[in-house]
Amino acid sequence: MRQGLALLALAGVTLLTLGLDYGLGQLAFVATWAIAGLGLVVILGQSGQISLGHGAFLAVGAYLQAGWVASGGPPLLGLVVAVAGGALLGALASLPGRRLGGLAFGMSTLAVALIVEEALVRFDGVTGGASGLSVPPLSLAGWAVVEPLHQVGVSVAVLSLALLACRRLLNSRVGRAWRAVRDDEGAAAASGVDTAHAKWLAFAVGGGLGALAGALYAHWLGYLSPEQFGLQLSFELLMLVFVGGASRLMGAVWGAVVIVALPQAIALLRDVLPAGVANLAGLELLAFGLVLVAVVLWRPAGLVR
Repeated sequence: MRQGLALLALAGVTLLTLGLDYGLGQLAFVATWAIAGLGLVVILGQSGQISLGHGAFLAVGAYLQAGWVASGGPPLLGLVVAVAGGALLGALASLPGRRLGGLAFGMSTLAVALIVEEALVRFDGVTGGASGLSVPPLSLAGWAVVEPLHQVGVSVAVLSLALLACRRLLNSRVGRAWRAVRDDEGAAAASGVDTAHAKWLAFAVGGGLGALAGALYAHWLGYLSPEQFGLQLSFELLMLVFVGGASRLMGAVWGAVVIVALPQAIALLRDVLPAGVANLAGLELLAFGLVLVAVVLWRPAGLVR
């Protein structure tokens, strides 16, 4: 309850500070990034696996959605296709985990991200390559989701459904198996848990959530290019869950607030700071880094514990 009220208060401050339309647009991106963060919470925080290339799932979802809509398919069904594509990629990315562990497995997930990014550039006949690809607005039953307020409504609704689904999973045998693998894989296997299947399922769920976020992101942004889904995005998503709290579902939401909205708020400080400070190059990056360091020092387990 308190977290919900705090989020509403932050939303109100964002709208008052950034202006209605721009503030609503930022809130839509916060909710979308929180969906992607949920996927990493499942993989990293619940099952204890390393995923260094989570941006690849967003890329697959975004481009599948863009291609589906361009071919004339129903956008709502396209979201299902995007989730299925992300889940399939997640399942494939988990296969090295049967033989590799720790950092070696993490590097294999990083390789998946690099392969996906390179494929987006090379197959320019389908993806548009480095020139990029335009994506029309999301259309639901003939209703074009163009206004920022409508985008926020759709994003929050999808995020709420994703949170509910994840919560039910974590309270089921699947969630208990994930946590058993996270805490002690050897003991979990000795207790009868199919650890390979648990990892596979965690990556499939995490990949599907990432692809769902990517599909929405494609519509909200209206334009896609391969560099948007590079390693920087994967590392930003990692920061998102570590700052918010990797072991809690709401950690993805609070992490998205920090990663998406905080840089915009810092940029506004230039208007109130002395000219000598406001004109410094890289001020936003410096301030953002200091905030992240403060969070790590004072809340090492994340904002939500």
